[in-house]
Amino acid sequence: MNTFQRLACILLPLLTFTLAATAALADIAGSAVRTKIAGFDLIAYKTGVKDVVYLRGALPAGDNKAPADHPYLPTLVGDMLDRGTTLHDKAWITEQLDAVGASISFSVNTGVLEFNARCLARDVPLVVTLLAEQLRHPLFSAEELAKLKKQTAGNIKRSLESTGFRASDEFSRAAYPVGHPNRHATTEENIASVEKATVAELQTFHAAHYGPAHLTIIAVGDIDVKQVETELGKAFAGWTGGSAPLATAQATPTDAAREHDVVMADKPSVDIVLGQTTGLRYGEADYLALRAGASVLGGASFSGRLMKNTREKEGLTYGIYSNLTNDMFNDGDFRVTATFAPNLLDKGIASARKHLGEWYQNGVTAPELADHQGNLTGSFKIALSTTEGMSQALLAAVNRGKPVAWLDQYPAKINALTVGEVNAAIKKHLDPEKMFLVKAGTIPGAVAK
Repeated sequence: MNTFQRLACILLPLLTFTLAATAALADIAGSAVRTKIAGFDLIAYKTGVKDVVYLRGALPAGDNKAPADHPYLPTLVGDMLDRGTTLHDKAWITEQLDAVGASISFSVNTGVLEFNARCLARDVPLVVTLLAEQLRHPLFSAEELAKLKKQTAGNIKRSLESTGFRASDEFSRAAYPVGHPNRHATTEENIASVEKATVAELQTFHAAHYGPAHLTIIAVGDIDVKQVETELGKAFAGWTGGSAPLATAQATPTDAAREHDVVMADKPSVDIVLGQTTGLRYGEADYLALRAGASVLGGASFSGRLMKNTREKEGLTYGIYSNLTNDMFNDGDFRVTATFAPNLLDKGIASARKHLGEWYQNGVTAPELADHQGNLTGSFKIALSTTEGMSQALLAAVNRGKPVAWLDQYPAKINALTVGEVNAAIKKHLDPEKMFLVKAGTIPGAVAK
């Protein structure tokens, strides 16, 4: 077999997969069935994958609903959902799911409580019933809460050993004002919240914020849409309540550059975050242009300028990236993140600042933009070609306040961006001279305060 034939064997399946995925993604909005069931929003999307079904959903009971003096309360409520209900204990529910190879999980983030269930098509009635039971009738037993509090406090304390976590955590308090959802509570505040939590407080929060009024459920895979509607209608019938998503005031941009060191002993590396708030929520004017620009600078590939230069040419790091984050539910931020050996820290930061400054002053080029437009749209289409990826994308669109049609429009919106639009967005929303720099790790010459 010659070189051409070998390449054909490799590339032809990839091309076939890409073409099939693209064809399968045609008119997502036209293929999705969106209805109101038992007071909540259901989006059902049938795929060609046999047997597998994903049920995802979200309701606005995230960390931004926490009382000012109790920042961990929403997460504790979400973490208790799979620890037994008023109808069945945790062991019984786990046994039912394990018997059919199904799973249900819950997580809490800034804006919502999210859940993710996976099962075979034949087990949809069972999983829907158990999902509804856990959302509607959590037991909140004192015994399970005591176990959770101990585990959670331990996890929070262990996170203090991560240089990456410490840099990002400190950046949140440097960049965002008090009261903004993206500003993290301190470790001490989180541990105090966990330790003081009571069953009554969890019950009160659940009663106030859980319900169908602003709930969305996504059903994707080998589904019978009518069956899914019927099963969900039965399982959630009679449930009431729920609270609306919160509106958040924009974070004010920084007015001057600042630096902060988080000194940690005996760490082999130092993590940095260099960035600022953007004032933009996902999908707003200029957002996609700024996102494409950030990809050119340091997207998650070796085609970004930072990886090409700071890593490949200068050999200062294993990884350095730039992206837009924390913008699903409110305005977010731009950040450059990197990990450096302590003895290369100053050179690494200087390199990052140099390439950031050149990108800001001179902008992106047409070939760079075209390359990263292809990266962004290609990775998007590949993600949507799986049942799990489609369910994630549909829920993300809803969480971002976008219609299902946004998924159809996204590639065209990215490909329509011009060099002028991207460079104007960079200049409008960013300023390297006013960015925060946070370093976390064993920093040469720094002393713990």
